[in-house]
Amino acid sequence: MTELGPETSADRTYVIDTNVLLYDPRSLFVFHEHDVVIPITVIEEVDKFKKDLNETGRNARQISRNLDELRGKGSLSKGVPLPGGGRIFVDHTSNDSSIAITWGAENNDNRILRTCVRLDAQSPGKIVLVTRDTNMRLKCDALGVAAEDYEHAHIDIDEQYTGWVERTVPPAWIDDFYQSGEGRLDPELFVGLHAQQFVLLTAEGNPSKTALGRIDIRKERVRMVGRHKEGVWGIFARNKEQLFALDLLLDDSLSLVTLNGVAGTGKTLMAIAAGLKKVADERIYTKMLVSRPIFPMGRDMGFLPGDIEQKLNPWMKPIYDSLEFLMSTQLDGRGGRQSSAEPQYQQLLDQRMIEVEPLTYIRGRSIPRQLLIVDEAQNLTPHEVKTVLTRAGEGTKVVLTGDPNQIDNPYVDALSNGLTYTVERFKDAAIAGHVTLRKGERSELAELAAELL
Repeated sequence: MTELGPETSADRTYVIDTNVLLYDPRSLFVFHEHDVVIPITVIEEVDKFKKDLNETGRNARQISRNLDELRGKGSLSKGVPLPGGGRIFVDHTSNDSSIAITWGAENNDNRILRTCVRLDAQSPGKIVLVTRDTNMRLKCDALGVAAEDYEHAHIDIDEQYTGWVERTVPPAWIDDFYQSGEGRLDPELFVGLHAQQFVLLTAEGNPSKTALGRIDIRKERVRMVGRHKEGVWGIFARNKEQLFALDLLLDDSLSLVTLNGVAGTGKTLMAIAAGLKKVADERIYTKMLVSRPIFPMGRDMGFLPGDIEQKLNPWMKPIYDSLEFLMSTQLDGRGGRQSSAEPQYQQLLDQRMIEVEPLTYIRGRSIPRQLLIVDEAQNLTPHEVKTVLTRAGEGTKVVLTGDPNQIDNPYVDALSNGLTYTVERFKDAAIAGHVTLRKGERSELAELAAELL
């Protein structure tokens, strides 16, 4: 039995649930001077995932390695010191039947709850269950034991960074801005702004006199946003956020662009249109690699027949739809028509100017001089996004798109997903830019559905 007696100097003892460890294997080491308890039931649950060939499986194996390394420093049943000053225990009495749980069938959740109840009886008010499972927190509350979400997974923000702000400036400043195409980054006018942040400038006393600029932190200037009146592969910006997005996507000096927003705001379409311009027209990059994590919405259909291309087709259909739309727009503008049964974008695929593939096989790769677009990035964990970004070689640009409110991955939420994490971490980086798109442009019905449903 784990004894948290006089030797324990920590104010609180945290019992860690399985879902926390599978989300972040380093969670064992983030509780500083406090003690950490891992119920043996949690280790049994982790063991079931260790053979999985995905991020969860890799995390399960890392947890086992971390615990085995700690075991080499002492007995986990008696407590092993942690770098932050606390101790870690593995509790083997999870199935203590003397502590009654009066609801539901016998299961692992109830075994973990019994551990929390027993420890709380030994050290009243000092035991906290850390779990990402909302129902487990509710059950703990019913048993009178404290429970918390894993706050280390969440980005600590008061207001989500949108990538643009409004500022009021003297009318003469705007006149000079239009004349020279840029303006001085006056600390008094632009206090608290981030690198590559957009600014909607309004003249003092004249709200109709406006301008759009972007912070160039490297040159300490405010640069005018291009209008892109000629369009990008038949795509034209319909609102200021889309104009901001195109400005970032077409800027070759940026290595990372993040776009988020509700369905129908044009995130993926604009990213692919800019990619076609940079790859097919300007030849800035050798090819465009478009990818997305594979998570089904609703019930999964199971295994799909065919070779890898046929298996991927249903998952990558949204990307192919965008390519088809852009190619048809380009052909319509030139008075052309499709002359074969093949998709209009097939020639670009055959020439390997565009590759569409899942993120499953990206680990270990090096991707130089390419434009990498990752769609539905809100379904990635922060560690998975780190894996993606560290694949970028010299001359590669990465574009992450997604909607944090449409998450299919059960291990992340709106504040702990990889896209939100990246936006917050890179907002002060000179080589990265971000825009949140708010206005839907797909159709009146799509915009109304995104707003009302």
